Amino acid sequence: MKDLMVAIILGVIMVLNLADVVTDVNLGVPTWHIIEESMIVLAAGLTVTYLVIEMRSRARQLEHLTQNLSRADQQIANITQEMRSARHHYSELIHQQFRTWELTTSEQQVAMLLLKGLSFKEIAAVRDTREKTVRQQASTIYAKSGVDGRHAFAAWFLEDFLDSEAPAAAA
Repeated sequence: MKDLMVAIILGVIMVLNLADVVTDVNLGVPTWHIIEESMIVLAAGLTVTYLVIEMRSRARQLEHLTQNLSRADQQIANITQEMRSARHHYSELIHQQFRTWELTTSEQQVAMLLLKGLSFKEIAAVRDTREKTVRQQASTIYAKSGVDGRHAFAAWFLEDFLDSEAPAAAA
């Protein structure tokens, strides 16, 4: 907006100086003065032209950036939808495995909270039960799933997602 105002003001200055040059020519003012004022008109005209070209260029760049941002927003929305879908699918697979292990509903709730990383104390608070009860349920979950503890339990669900080939160590 500022550039537009500057271009308009310069355009007005150019027109007024041009009118002054025409008047000076008609009045017989010395040539050096006419040339001097003509240079001012030319400089103002070139500057106005440059500003208009720059404003159009920036407007095109802004439009291009707006389009890129819109595409990026759409890609993020698509990825977010894909992530929601994947998370839902993964949750279904986890629950199917809980049923395969024949976990009770309470054990399934505790198992899911364990996978989410909650401590025994936090799980007890969430489920409104005693920490000792949660510990007993966790032991039962580990036994039914055939793992040795919390870390092995979480790893059981993550190991298939990890690449079997370790990345090459940087030399």
